[in-house]
Amino acid sequence: MFEFLICFAAGIGAGLGTGFAGMSAAAVISPMLITFLKMPAYEAVGIALASDVLASAVSAYTYGKNRNLDIRNGLVMMITVLLCTFLGSWTASLVPNTTMGNFSVFMTLLLGIKFIVRPVMATKETMESAHSRTRVFQSIAGGIPVGFICGFIGAGGGMMMLLLLTGILGYELKTAVGTSVFIMTFTALTGAASHFAIGKMPDLRCLVFCVASTLLWARIAAKFANKASAATLNRVTGIVLAILGTAILAVNVLSR
Repeated sequence: MFEFLICFAAGIGAGLGTGFAGMSAAAVISPMLITFLKMPAYEAVGIALASDVLASAVSAYTYGKNRNLDIRNGLVMMITVLLCTFLGSWTASLVPNTTMGNFSVFMTLLLGIKFIVRPVMATKETMESAHSRTRVFQSIAGGIPVGFICGFIGAGGGMMMLLLLTGILGYELKTAVGTSVFIMTFTALTGAASHFAIGKMPDLRCLVFCVASTLLWARIAAKFANKASAATLNRVTGIVLAILGTAILAVNVLSR
């Protein structure tokens, strides 16, 4: 029963983060499984990535159905991110004892505060006014540091993509989240497949509980987000990220 409650609670946080803000489930699920269930880190990350796949996919479908998804530039950025993630991972293997443990946690908290204090109010008309070639170039240029940093420190992908899409590429918030979860579907699938291929299969009960809970809450969050106004979505996204950032930070403190 305790195992189910932890997985369900982790899925709530991961699903809301994914559906509202394109956040990676790994940022929430991994620390909770490691701290409260004493699960090996490698196994916990594998379960988190597997949970991310379906949650991101159903969120991307919901955003796409509401025309809040930029598939063309999303594909360009996804390919760039994946290639540079491998490069970042290889570089990290050459650098001993390099870590930025709380990078994604602080980014989640700060980005949440940012959405509350300075909401993203760009419109689709403003977003689509940029030249298509310029957008493709920006997607490649932005995907390089996102992928490299994700591979180098192993965290922060969803938050970095959201920051890049809204802060630099000028995306409207719903389209930014939709494009982010679209990309995260494939990056999470790659990561989960790698974890399961290299390591042993994880605890199936934890896997099923986490996947189901994350999928359920991501679906709920994505449906709400696509119906909400820009002002409401900014406020809710900011609050969700701030709460998750604070909660994950507390979990990390408890694990020490």
